[in-house]
Amino acid sequence: MKIIILGAGRVGQSVADSLVSERNDITVIDTDAARLRDLESRFDLRGVVGNGIEPAVLAEAGAEDTDLLIACAAQDETNLVCCKIAQLLFNIPKRIARVRSSGFQGDDRLVGPEGFAVDRIICPEESLTRYIGKLIDYPEAMQVREFAGGRACLVSGRARPGAPMVGPTIGELRERAPEMAMRMVAIYRRFADEPDRFIACDGATRIEPGDEVFVLAAHEHIAQVLAALHRPASLQAQPVRRIMIAGGGGVGLRLARQLAQTPGRFHTKIIEGDAERCVALASALPSDVLVLQGDTTDEDLLGDEGIEEVDLFLALTDDDEDNIMSCLLAKRMGASRVLALINRRSYADLMHGTQIDIALSPAQAMLGELLAYVRQGDVQAVHSLRRGVAEALEIVARGDRKSSRVVGRKVSDLQLPRDVHIGLIVRGLPDASDPTGAAAASLREPEVIIPRSATVIESNDHVVFFLPNKRLVRDVEKLFRVSATFF
Repeated sequence: MKIIILGAGRVGQSVADSLVSERNDITVIDTDAARLRDLESRFDLRGVVGNGIEPAVLAEAGAEDTDLLIACAAQDETNLVCCKIAQLLFNIPKRIARVRSSGFQGDDRLVGPEGFAVDRIICPEESLTRYIGKLIDYPEAMQVREFAGGRACLVSGRARPGAPMVGPTIGELRERAPEMAMRMVAIYRRFADEPDRFIACDGATRIEPGDEVFVLAAHEHIAQVLAALHRPASLQAQPVRRIMIAGGGGVGLRLARQLAQTPGRFHTKIIEGDAERCVALASALPSDVLVLQGDTTDEDLLGDEGIEEVDLFLALTDDDEDNIMSCLLAKRMGASRVLALINRRSYADLMHGTQIDIALSPAQAMLGELLAYVRQGDVQAVHSLRRGVAEALEIVARGDRKSSRVVGRKVSDLQLPRDVHIGLIVRGLPDASDPTGAAAASLREPEVIIPRSATVIESNDHVVFFLPNKRLVRDVEKLFRVSATFF
């Protein structure tokens, strides 16, 4: 696929990094020549210096035969105008714009073909806030990713000594709870003096303390799965009540507003260094959200504000080093759980497995929304995992036994790469591509199925895969491709 990326900032670089590795033809436009030279030295892509709203610059970037435009420059206005020019002058089929303002979302008059002609609006800050909200709902999880409209989830958690799932084989766990719609799809195990190693899951695999375990399950079983990984059955769950946010920028403000929507549920404090910003935060948030001016790495301030009683400490500033140091300090002073927002991939890799419970990349939180547009076939959802190395993919089976390599066939007969795992199948969802079929499908309740070797794939099944290496994506897409000449 030929793709133009407007903007070589943090989001643009992360998008380029992910898409280049999938053998796409990438061109990046930016006004900063030095930044483009750095990208060209690190990735197999082409840089064009200039303003992306100028037709000549887009033409130089190859807009005449481009398949996808991703406009993620710093200014909303630049991204919107670039999409409109791409439609009017170059007829680029797909156009995605990064827009921070919430006023454009949901208004087809503004973003539709007669407006700015944006097929999809993405907002990394909003994606990040939604994702952090899921981690607050499931405090024992390291990651929570949704599929099939939230009916199924992929979660990862750290296995703790004494938890029911730690010690027995996966086969024994299946026998204990055969009715539970869940499947363990991957384990990443710690080894001394080397990175975590991927462990394929089969019936004889045992979960060891310290393992990071990835489980696909129906939404209603997620809390039970995480509890069985994280704590002995005799211990009760500790819900998140006290939250401290370090950094009152866009993400911190969005998150505080989201938490305040359920009055009385959370006790929220925000620490912000800039006095004027503190005034703006105090006026924009409800009175029960406490805004404090100070340094997020100030030990005395954290101690005075009761850091030892905080259930979740979130470092959400724009400075990676400050986020790392404030999380390490908060953890040492007694915070139950800490999350650091880290833009640099190298820093995120260093923090993995340390006292920082979750190292979260803003770009990774929204990357799946972009990848779903790049994927071939009827891909519904994509989630980038393990800092971009692994991937979870939801794809819809289309066609019939004559036109499809999967429909009407047993799972054991599918020619999947060795390390690809079919985690689950969601059956009975409305078929958006067939209005008459959608009405019929909606009459039955969607069902989450854990596939066995004899399970037969049906048309319109939503199949969720775990891929330990995203190089395997093309093989899965090819398998699900409908062909009129296949017999």
